Amino acid sequence: MQKRSKTFFCIFALFNVYAAHAALPPEIDGIALPSLAPMLERTQPAVVNVSSRTHVRVQNSFYGDPFFDRFFGGGMGGGQPEERVESSLGSGVIVDAAKGLVLTNNHVIQNADEVSVTLTDGRVLPAELVGTDPDTDVALIKIKAERLVSLTLANSDALRVGDFVVAVGNPFGIGQSATSGIVSALGRSGLRGLGYQNFIQTDASINPGNSGGALVNLRGELVGINSAIFSPSGGNVGIGFAIPANLARNVMNQLLAFGEVQRGSLGVQTQDLTVALAKALKLNASAVSAGGAVVTLVVPDTSAAKAGLRQGDVIIAIAGKPVRGAQALTNAEGLLPLATTQTLQIVRDGVPLSVKFTLVSIASLAIDGGKIDARLAGAKFADLSSGARARNEGSGGVLISEVKPGTLAAQYGLQKNDLIAGINRYQINTLAELTQVLKSAPARVTLTIYRDRRSYILTL
Repeated sequence: MQKRSKTFFCIFALFNVYAAHAALPPEIDGIALPSLAPMLERTQPAVVNVSSRTHVRVQNSFYGDPFFDRFFGGGMGGGQPEERVESSLGSGVIVDAAKGLVLTNNHVIQNADEVSVTLTDGRVLPAELVGTDPDTDVALIKIKAERLVSLTLANSDALRVGDFVVAVGNPFGIGQSATSGIVSALGRSGLRGLGYQNFIQTDASINPGNSGGALVNLRGELVGINSAIFSPSGGNVGIGFAIPANLARNVMNQLLAFGEVQRGSLGVQTQDLTVALAKALKLNASAVSAGGAVVTLVVPDTSAAKAGLRQGDVIIAIAGKPVRGAQALTNAEGLLPLATTQTLQIVRDGVPLSVKFTLVSIASLAIDGGKIDARLAGAKFADLSSGARARNEGSGGVLISEVKPGTLAAQYGLQKNDLIAGINRYQINTLAELTQVLKSAPARVTLTIYRDRRSYILTL
């Protein structure tokens, strides 16, 4: 022990001497100095730069201007659309060298017309989109090349607060960089504008451009996909978030198998448990401190309805994990596997209860529009997933999940992925509300629709 202490004293004593020469020796007194370089030499070739290009058509700013029509002809003021190219830079991680599979963030390549990948050896390769999952901000792309290097996905459930991690990516587009830190927290959620959240928080510097890059442990295994930062200034302040590797693996496997992520819905709407609600529901103070999600609506013919849930029930745990609020329940719904029997711990009228439920696919809960109103025949309508509702910052609406060609719905101009937000000036948040408004079969139906981030009015 005395010899080891003497050795480390020598290391610190010699630090200033060697610092002047820009580097420490590889070892002192036969003891190698710690370095992340060997691990990074193995992992950095698997981290790539991802570049996307999106062609956006915008209206000519001189559209309809009589001055330009008069002096430059109708073409100048005629409103011919112009094309603008928007570029985005981020990072990605090769997770299967043989198949050329690369994990990145959905927001890095969202709506892109062209995606390319730059390897550490300088090769630039076109990328093919396999699939995306906006609810978790995960995307999977594919490249074709020889001599690729991939990272092994670790079991992120084994991470502990305090574990050392390294973030590798392309911050600000300046080139590949590595920053080190620790796992600051696990299971983080509550970030605005994001869907299902179960983030790893780290103080390893993550900046714009790091998105989609690798968060690795000291063995060089992938424990997370860098995704978001918390910053009032737009740069790193020591709070970064990464998508756990286990979650990314699950999304990747579903994208490969189905081209999309199939999620389940419990079939309830909830809100956070507050002191006032706790008193109204006859709960004691300890129940409030533990948190919970209060059921405000049970959708008929769903898992929740079949399990016997009622309005006013407080969900305190799902599948053995505590539910501290509505967001925690949203996460659980989106991350639990389908068609498996799970347990809900609830409190009803102050009495703890345990109920079983089976999560079913959100798509299976869609209703044929013809059953709601004859004018909607050929379209299928579904409630928004909890993740989509969270991405919309709580805003509701009813999703059109399918429109069959040649049907009445198609002839009226309805399209798949349209979001119905209102009917005849009534705001619509759920499928149940849509059904109720159309129950009286009004002669004229005016829909407020959101499509591609723009609103439209459609009259049936």
